[in-house]
Amino acid sequence: MENQRTVVDGLRLGIRTLVYTVLGGAALIAIATVASVLGPMLALDLYTPPVAAWWTVFTAIAVQGVPFLLLGTVVSAAIGAFVPEKVFSRLLPRNQALAVPVAGAAGVVLPGCECASVPVAGSLMRRGVAPAAALAFLLSAPAINPVVLVATSVAFPGQPEMVLARLVASLSTAVVMGWLWARFGREQWLRPPRRHADPTATGLRAFTAGLQHDFLHAGGFLVLGAAAAATFNIVVPRSVLDLFTGSVWLSVLLLALLAVVLCVCSEADAFVAASLSGFSPTARLAFMVVGPMVDLKLIALQAGTFGRSFALRFSSVTWVVAVVSSVLVGWWLL
Repeated sequence: MENQRTVVDGLRLGIRTLVYTVLGGAALIAIATVASVLGPMLALDLYTPPVAAWWTVFTAIAVQGVPFLLLGTVVSAAIGAFVPEKVFSRLLPRNQALAVPVAGAAGVVLPGCECASVPVAGSLMRRGVAPAAALAFLLSAPAINPVVLVATSVAFPGQPEMVLARLVASLSTAVVMGWLWARFGREQWLRPPRRHADPTATGLRAFTAGLQHDFLHAGGFLVLGAAAAATFNIVVPRSVLDLFTGSVWLSVLLLALLAVVLCVCSEADAFVAASLSGFSPTARLAFMVVGPMVDLKLIALQAGTFGRSFALRFSSVTWVVAVVSSVLVGWWLL
């Protein structure tokens, strides 16, 4: 009986392999045929300067974000597989008002960008951490970690006040957003991250399943965000941006908006801000504070992880709080 089942399974596998091979071969032949016919005509358009610039920006954002996204998914999977839920209940205060600043300050220990913070925050929620504390960590981790602060000091040599201003403004924004969610947030706005792994799986098996799910799921939204940012870079001419440098308030708002659409990684945005020498220090501070907390790829990642309704509300309020915090801290320190 067992031998018969083995033979039947072998036949099914052979037939399935044959079908996939035939279908795959037919698809490749069709693609090759279409490419050979349309290739010469498409090449004329694909190699124009705007298209080449679009591919350059898109590739830069995607390649820059993937390593940190992988880091975040590894940390997220490790938390879900190896860290007991009781650990977080012991580390974080039960009072949300106290847990939020503690979680925000804990963001200094994760050397990653915003691509890494979303899956980690989702994993924290799955492990029982209050959403307000997890969201404070999500915002602070890519903005105040040691790599970002060192990069800022290198980009602004001899200006320690800029490093301090970025630390204070970013941490303040994260804590305020955590408190606002604890006070006004509603459960129906936030789609809790689902447990994607088999509840009976433990150890390495659970880690592998979590890593595969988080990386593939978040990677698609990273690509969408990168495409949107690349499109903006090509569509909006630089001459339009120069019109805003003369006004202090307009320059702050402009760079805060640019931070959303340019999608510069938090480890590199300080160098971009330093190159914008025509803008005021406060405007450049706003660029560095808003970028790691609200940009297109981060909004896409939040929408895919927590739901579109949450992403739109949370990102909009975060942008306002980040701009206000940048202006206040810039007026105080810069």
